[in-house]
Amino acid sequence: MKIMLGILAVLFAVSAVSPDAAVAQKANSASKPLPATYISAEDIQKNVSGAPTAATNPNPNVRVVDLGGYNIALGVLHRPETPPGVAVKHHLVSEVYHVLEGSATLVTGGTIVDAQERAADARDVRLEDGPSASGPSIKGGVTQHVKAGDVVIIPADTPHWFSKIDGAITYVVVRYDPNHVLAPM
Repeated sequence: MKIMLGILAVLFAVSAVSPDAAVAQKANSASKPLPATYISAEDIQKNVSGAPTAATNPNPNVRVVDLGGYNIALGVLHRPETPPGVAVKHHLVSEVYHVLEGSATLVTGGTIVDAQERAADARDVRLEDGPSASGPSIKGGVTQHVKAGDVVIIPADTPHWFSKIDGAITYVVVRYDPNHVLAPM
């Protein structure tokens, strides 16, 4: 009897899921696939060239691609030990960091001290990561030492801050923009 009830439960679950899966599969096969976007090592290197003395790169996003329901931006940033960076949270854009070179102490979560909303017409908001708030530091966050090869996923509206950079750090940042706040380029 238990086996029969188990089989019935599995069949019921499969039949409940199958119509949705079939509709999703049909919708995916009916839409025309988007072309892939290639970003060369040279494109990335151009964005980092000359950056060792700058706090941020001249073009924080190498490319922003409209994928229909959302945008994906790819950038590469080089941050020197000084000047010290600010704590920030991006309200609508999630980020993934992949550290290429160097290391730093990254604080995530907690509360931004003396947080101020960034102006809607600020360069960072328009070109880099959308509506954001920033301040000088974070109180109560989680501290993690990151180094070359590490990956960090930072959900939208999560405070983050490099509290200490060991010489310099260079990292690729992938930005997920479901609200299309970043202009494709």
